[in-house]
Amino acid sequence: MSTIYNKLLPIFFLALFFSETQAVEIWVSPKGSNQNPGTKDKPLADVGMAIRKARDLRRLADPSVANGVFIILRGGTYTLEEPIFIRPEDSGTAASPTVIQSAPGEIPVLSGGTSVKGWKKAAAAVPGLPAKAQGQVWVADAPMVGGDILDFRQLWVNDEKATRARHINADSMSRILSWNHKEETTWIPKPAVDISKVQGMEMFIHQWWAIANLRVKSAEVRGDSVKLSFYQPESRVQSEHPWPAPWISKKTGNSAYILSNAIQFLDEPGEWYLDKRNYKLYYWPRKNENLAKADVVVPVLETLVEMEGTIDYPVSFVSFKGIRFEHSSWLRPSKFGHVPLQAGMYLLDAYKLKVPGTPDKKGLENQGWIGRPAAAVEATFTNNTSFENCRFEHLASTGLDYKRGNHHDKIVGNLFKDIGGTGIHVGVYSDEAFETHRPYNPSNEREISSNTLIANNLVTDVTNEDWGCIGISAGFVKGINIEHNEVNEVAYTGISVGWGWTKTINGMSNNRIVANKIHHYGKHMYDVAAIYTLSAQPGSVITENYVDSIYKAPYVHDPNHWFYLYTDEGSSYFTVKDNWTPAEKFLQNANGPGNTWTNNGPMVADSIKNAAGLQKEYQYLLKEKVGNKSNRAINKYTPDNASNSK
Repeated sequence: MSTIYNKLLPIFFLALFFSETQAVEIWVSPKGSNQNPGTKDKPLADVGMAIRKARDLRRLADPSVANGVFIILRGGTYTLEEPIFIRPEDSGTAASPTVIQSAPGEIPVLSGGTSVKGWKKAAAAVPGLPAKAQGQVWVADAPMVGGDILDFRQLWVNDEKATRARHINADSMSRILSWNHKEETTWIPKPAVDISKVQGMEMFIHQWWAIANLRVKSAEVRGDSVKLSFYQPESRVQSEHPWPAPWISKKTGNSAYILSNAIQFLDEPGEWYLDKRNYKLYYWPRKNENLAKADVVVPVLETLVEMEGTIDYPVSFVSFKGIRFEHSSWLRPSKFGHVPLQAGMYLLDAYKLKVPGTPDKKGLENQGWIGRPAAAVEATFTNNTSFENCRFEHLASTGLDYKRGNHHDKIVGNLFKDIGGTGIHVGVYSDEAFETHRPYNPSNEREISSNTLIANNLVTDVTNEDWGCIGISAGFVKGINIEHNEVNEVAYTGISVGWGWTKTINGMSNNRIVANKIHHYGKHMYDVAAIYTLSAQPGSVITENYVDSIYKAPYVHDPNHWFYLYTDEGSSYFTVKDNWTPAEKFLQNANGPGNTWTNNGPMVADSIKNAAGLQKEYQYLLKEKVGNKSNRAINKYTPDNASNSK
């Protein structure tokens, strides 16, 4: 008896071990069916259905979920018709997490796009198309959504972004002649083609540290000039808000601009135009593109995943691992224009005060209220969630946005590439009803995002639609850790932390920006730095970062107004030390008390410089890094451009 018992005992404990360590697996495949049970052999078809299945298991307290729920996505593209919605009821626990992950060795893609098929070479002459393009362009039926034409703003051909037809090509821009703030109009040089009757045309204008997208209402030709007026609400906001405004300067040139979205501008390979009146899409293929076989994708959904809890019931212990998020859209500028204040946050209302002063700032001479651009993935009221080893690519606006009430979340080892706006946003900036210069310090501190870890991410070739966006950006946050990331090929600032332009103590504190590598930034916009801060942030540290290679941007308002490190208005209680930069070109603008700067510049030890950026186990991401494709020149520090530093 004892012998048999001794033989069975190990088997019993082995079986007990496996029963306790096994977790629920729910398999999904683009080739699956929602009528299937969700096993490996019979997978479901929709990620949302898998999440629902997991939700039911948790609701019923099924014993099988004791060690977690793993939703495993087979490779292929999941074309989403609505965002995947993750609720508090989908939460796991530390012992029983919910994990949405790729199958081993496979590549699942969550896509918000739709493919455009049926391309044919335009046989007859296309009205308005330039002579050089006649016979070169291809045409397809424009995609429809819900019975209406989709007014999209981006197009990818074989995962390479195409260019919306524009009046001037390559990296060139024109310059405005003047701006009439009272009339809400601007004068520009007369283009080479007639634009007097063009409908749907837009102006993209460069102004200091931000751009604006303005829908053109009328174009009145007078001699060699054209007067443009614009639709509301962007017309009023653009002409009333003082910062940043159109730049007028005989010394450095007026604000640069591009006109887009007219068939008259479709004059080179790689450009496209959407004819909304006739429901047609035109494209001039680039060399080696065969539209009969090409994968042409138009983004439809602005948001692919919404993870939304409440302040009392956050989404907890949900993770994404090894998932690709692709082809999100950005629709608001086509309906309302887009006039940002900073970091892509668009103005809803803004104007100069006739009598300066607010309760928080006696000298404040303007007020503004902002909105927040859509993101491919959005998270509100979360804790202990994560995105690891994911890819955010071919996205029109923000990549990943942890918006409010996020605690102990992790963003680790991801790629952010080919993104129109900011790569990563975290925290509240200003609510729509909250004036943007006020210190944010809510009575319930749970609203403030805290203790987020952003580490070992590669952020490359982002901010390519809204040039005033950021590589990694945080608003009012507490205890954030931004460390060992690499950021390059951004139009403006690499890493930005803080909001509010105030010295008043607010909800921010104990933020860390450590050992990041930022280079090849400031491609288009100045009043810029690799690392930038705003407002009081007691206990915060900027240390051991490596900064190099800021571009010589061609149309900036002030060619000397660039920096490696920049603590802007209200920045207080920062320790800035041991950051390697090519020179001591820093700016401390209207700072508050308590800042200490120690040992920053080229004298910093090479060991610190070499340790910055991605750590060894994440350096495989570097093969995805985009380089200086246009071979643009890099700024060098000289006494002539040092006038604004320190």
